[in-house]
Amino acid sequence: MQTRPHLLLWTDSPGPYINAITAAGLADSVAIDSLGRGHPPSAAQRANTSILLAAGVPAGLLPQMPKLTWAQSLTAGVEGWLSLPDLPPGLTLTCARGTHRESMPENILGALFHIAKPYAAIAEDQKQSLWRQRVAMPLNGKTLGILGLGAIGREVARLATALGMRVIGTKRRPAPLPGLAEVFPPDQTDAVLAQSDFVLLLLPATPQTETLINIERLRQMKQGAWLLNFGRGQLINDDDLIAALTGKIIAGAVLDVFRQEPLPQQHPFWTTDGIVVLPHIGGPHPHRDSIVARLFVENLRLFLDGRPLKEVVDRAAGY
Repeated sequence: MQTRPHLLLWTDSPGPYINAITAAGLADSVAIDSLGRGHPPSAAQRANTSILLAAGVPAGLLPQMPKLTWAQSLTAGVEGWLSLPDLPPGLTLTCARGTHRESMPENILGALFHIAKPYAAIAEDQKQSLWRQRVAMPLNGKTLGILGLGAIGREVARLATALGMRVIGTKRRPAPLPGLAEVFPPDQTDAVLAQSDFVLLLLPATPQTETLINIERLRQMKQGAWLLNFGRGQLINDDDLIAALTGKIIAGAVLDVFRQEPLPQQHPFWTTDGIVVLPHIGGPHPHRDSIVARLFVENLRLFLDGRPLKEVVDRAAGY
C-alpha cells in the first residue's frame, strides 16, 4: 500500500483548508496535521511532512524537513521565503497569487473615490452642522496608470474602464489586454507616469523594483497626479515621496503598504500633507482562508496526480 503524503497546515485557521480538502474528496489521499503559528513543528512533523502550507518559515527549518517537496505560501508576496539563506533549491514553492482578486480591486476603487469625491470632508463638516457645498472630481475621462498588470491589475483595469477611465500600464511581457488603452514594457515606465492622473503600484518586491519610485520618477508624473501603492512598501523611496509632496511635485499619495508594518508612530508619513495612510486593508477579506483554500485544493489535486502546479514562484523573477 502506497504511503499517503503528509500535509502540515501551519496556520491558526486550518478549518477552511480541512473543509475544502474534504469537500474535494481528497481527505483520504493525504495525512493531515495542523499546527498553530506560535508552535514549532515537532521532530516527527519535520521528518514526515512532504507538503507544507504556511505564511512563512524561519531560517533553519526547511533543511530539517527531508521529505518536503512542495510548500504553499498563504500570501502572494514571497520575499520572505526567497530571502531565506537555506531555501532548498529543489523545493517547489507556490504562492497565493490572484487570491486578492475578490477584495483588493474594490479597495483600490475605494481609494480612487476617496481622492476624487469629498465624502470624507463632508463627514467632517457634518460634525460641525456645517452646510458647505463641495465639488466632486469626475473619474470619467481620467487616465489610470497601473504598474504591474497581473490578475489584480487587470481586474482593476476592467472596473476602472467601466467608470469611463482610460487605463494604461506595464507588464513584464507586454501584450494587448482587454480594456487597456496601451500596455508598455517595464523599461517604458516613465511613459506611463507622464500620462497618468493616478498611478497605481501593484508590483512585487524584487531587487529590480526596490525604490522604483524615486524623486526622478516622481518628477515624471503630472503635478496634479496621485500615487497609490497597494503593492509593496519597498517600491517607494520614502524620503523622496515626502519631498515630492512638500515640494508640490505631485498632488498626493494613498499608501496601503510600508517598509515596516505597523507603520511606526514617529514615521513622517503620518503627518505629511497629502499622504493618506491605510493600515494594509487592500488584500484582507472576511473569508480570506476559504479563498486561498480553493487554490490550495486545486494545487493539491494536481500534486497528487503528478501534474504541474499553479502559481509556482519564479525564483529568478522574485515572484
